Amino acid sequence: MKTLNRWIIYIIGMLILAMGLTLNTKAGLGVSPIISFSYAVSELWHLNFGDMTFLLYSLFVIGELILHRGKRLVSDLCQLPLSLIFSRVLNLYSALIPYDSAQEPFWSNFLLLLLAILLTGIGAAVTVNMKLVPNPGDGIVAALGETIGREQGVAKNIFDVCCVASTCLLGLIASGRIVGVGIGTVAAMILVGRVISLVNHISRERMCQAAGLLEPAQ
Repeated sequence: MKTLNRWIIYIIGMLILAMGLTLNTKAGLGVSPIISFSYAVSELWHLNFGDMTFLLYSLFVIGELILHRGKRLVSDLCQLPLSLIFSRVLNLYSALIPYDSAQEPFWSNFLLLLLAILLTGIGAAVTVNMKLVPNPGDGIVAALGETIGREQGVAKNIFDVCCVASTCLLGLIASGRIVGVGIGTVAAMILVGRVISLVNHISRERMCQAAGLLEPAQ
């Protein structure tokens, strides 16, 4: 039963995370740093966003294999089927949510962005706390942190900056403009980590107890 609870909580976290990332793209104010490159590719060449995210996540997994030097082969490779399912959920959410930021006022887009950041932080906190198969975005950051000997927050900041810089460079080379990067990207870089910390402070212990990872306090 504890294992089942753990997987149920994990899947709920993944669904929340996917919703957060989708709403971030819908807000039209710049997407989350971790998926900014795949979003720019999909926009520049009119390709499917979910498919491009799957390809990007596959590259993250390859990066993890290199950084781990094959020592976590099974754990790393398990992220590939997860990435495929996750990208299909992104496509489903995108199709089901007809929001068009170009037709909405700034305040509406901004509120949607804040909701997206909140859901992204909650989803990331839940999935990481379940200690199952990590989302490739979290997995590559953890692998980078271990490799450079820095804590995960620092590694995430470094990786986010690299993602945003690559996205900006791609847009300028391909179209002469920046695609997918905006105030929402900067806000996500700053606030998602704070949301994760807040969620962990408020509910990590109860969440882990529900999943059977911690014994209830006496």
